[in-house]
Amino acid sequence: MGVNGTRRAFLRSAALGTMGLSVRAQSRPPNIILIYADDLGYGDLSCYGSNISTPNLDRMAQDGTRFTHFYSASSVCSPARAALLTGRYSNRFDIPRVMGPEDTTGLPGSETTIAHMLKSAGYSTMCVGKWHLGAGPGFLPTRRGFDEYYGIPYSHDMWPRPLIHNGEVLERPARLDNLTQRYTQVALEFIGRSRNSPFFLYMPHAAPHIPLAASPGFVGKSMQGVYGDMVQEMDWSVGRILETLKENGLDSNTLVMFSSDNGPWYQGSPGRLRGRKGDSYEGGFRVPFIARFPGSIPPGQVTQSMATTMDILPTVARLSGAALPQNPVDGVDIWPLLASEQGEVSREVFLYFNDVYLQAARLGPWKLHTARYNVPMFTPVEPQRGRRNLPLPRPELYNVVSDPGEAYDRAERNPAVMAEIQAAMDRVIRTFPAGIVHAYEETMKRQVEDTPADALPVEKVPSLTP
Repeated sequence: MGVNGTRRAFLRSAALGTMGLSVRAQSRPPNIILIYADDLGYGDLSCYGSNISTPNLDRMAQDGTRFTHFYSASSVCSPARAALLTGRYSNRFDIPRVMGPEDTTGLPGSETTIAHMLKSAGYSTMCVGKWHLGAGPGFLPTRRGFDEYYGIPYSHDMWPRPLIHNGEVLERPARLDNLTQRYTQVALEFIGRSRNSPFFLYMPHAAPHIPLAASPGFVGKSMQGVYGDMVQEMDWSVGRILETLKENGLDSNTLVMFSSDNGPWYQGSPGRLRGRKGDSYEGGFRVPFIARFPGSIPPGQVTQSMATTMDILPTVARLSGAALPQNPVDGVDIWPLLASEQGEVSREVFLYFNDVYLQAARLGPWKLHTARYNVPMFTPVEPQRGRRNLPLPRPELYNVVSDPGEAYDRAERNPAVMAEIQAAMDRVIRTFPAGIVHAYEETMKRQVEDTPADALPVEKVPSLTP
């Protein structure tokens, strides 16, 4: 690829060859805590511009790094969680859509999760919260690398909503008005009893997914309705975890990360972004991400560098010394970004899947939309009737750095940019299973037949990649 290819190779080499001195100096591998919100919008934390007060997450951002261009690998629950835990697009292993209690499958045993990877490196592992990757006994977290599980196996708007500890049903249906409190208490107990050896705590909250419910101590506290109350209670939970780390002398040897599975659903805010949960617009995919690791991640950093939830697995592998999974991962090691050693890392084109369909892709600051559903994924009445993935007769191109609201289509003036992204999409999609490739080819075939010729002069723009 000429200059761009050389630059990518250099960045990849640099990323593998560098590491924060403070991390190397630790007497044991760092503890890893990953806190994951459910349907929290990009604009729902005060450090991202919200009117909802989130002092603990704001302080966590001040103590570490906050990303403004961080992406989930899906705009809906199950695929997002599958990609997070494996470092791979979920369409590589047949989890393209939201799973329900009636599903008899789940995250395949052929996939290696972050928990598997860290357990093999001597970590204690626990999942506290929403799983949503298979409700059958063979698919629960304790069969996917976690030593212990406490939570609900799918979304808490699905019935019968059992609260499970390992394989035992504790409550059916689970009460929601104190769920965040119970999740937090179980997480704190795990930290306390694991303090003498490295541990991994994965905490996928039920909040602020509907149905909305906050504990009595938080009802009305936010002045932003029950949704805001739930966000504030989740923020309280983050504060309790950070306090417990300090109380146990673990603060300087623990990487704590916070993010969301996708954008907001009926309530919540995508900030300045267009779209919501279920969309391939930025509001469906771009989510908050904050990382804190005192002494290893410099405080007060805000980065516009792009990163994704799939990057967490290879980054954690580096910090823990664990071997990467045998299956090739789609994520990249972003420790150089977290440690402020580099301003960017090399990565492939990022793909926006909606169900089995590839609808958009981002490379550098540019995002190309090639297809879209004819009706939104979530509509009040019969959401699936007549819903079809259709190619855009005029593919749309947005600079999502300067135009985060995807308001100004610049496709007609940038054919070279479009061609480069399209070529990257074509190259990467060929590495997916045949069904995904077929869906893509059928969409593109219809698009080529209908795409009009360019009508405006070409803009002079910088190269897509560094």
